[in-house]
Amino acid sequence: MQRVEHTRAFLLHQRAWGDSGRIFELFSREHGRLSVFAQGVRGSNAKLAGVLQPFLPLLVSWAGRGDSPRLTGAEVQAAAAPHGSLPQAHLMPAWYLNELVMSLTARHDPQPELFDHYAVAIHELRTAPGLMRTLRLFEKRLLDVLGYGITGLAEERFDSPEELERLRPQLRQALAGCLEGRTLRTRAVAQSLKDFERAHRE
Repeated sequence: MQRVEHTRAFLLHQRAWGDSGRIFELFSREHGRLSVFAQGVRGSNAKLAGVLQPFLPLLVSWAGRGDSPRLTGAEVQAAAAPHGSLPQAHLMPAWYLNELVMSLTARHDPQPELFDHYAVAIHELRTAPGLMRTLRLFEKRLLDVLGYGITGLAEERFDSPEELERLRPQLRQALAGCLEGRTLRTRAVAQSLKDFERAHRE
């Protein structure tokens, strides 16, 4: 039986399991992306309900055999605990990062470099005003880690708003090749919101 104690992780997604349980999709630094099961974590009285939240740096423990072990503990990583919540306008971009990680990484394949890039991006979404720079830079670094990076693309170019606009279609095209025809839900929702706002301005 595998037992893992206090490993760094982020929660990417969760869904209900049974009457009081949940299945948590985690992105851990040392073990890659994996699912863990937990009972008694739903409802306001659940001990871990306030801890197991997306975009928080966590220390997670689990135990079990097979591909989906049982969650045994979770706490916010004190040294990296954020000061303040993610701005409302940055929630959709943060979910977009989660969806990219879930769509383009293999289960149980450690990606410590990508984990560090993700942690930086989430921190910047919480604290820095440069939303587009954060998103485009994460896309670039994700492509690099996956082996589909754009040759000769220097990160210094991401400091210019004009360059960010020019780079966006290149990055999207490269990501589309990795997604192999799959559609990202967060992109579709964001486009629908833009279309709705545009229609009500006209």
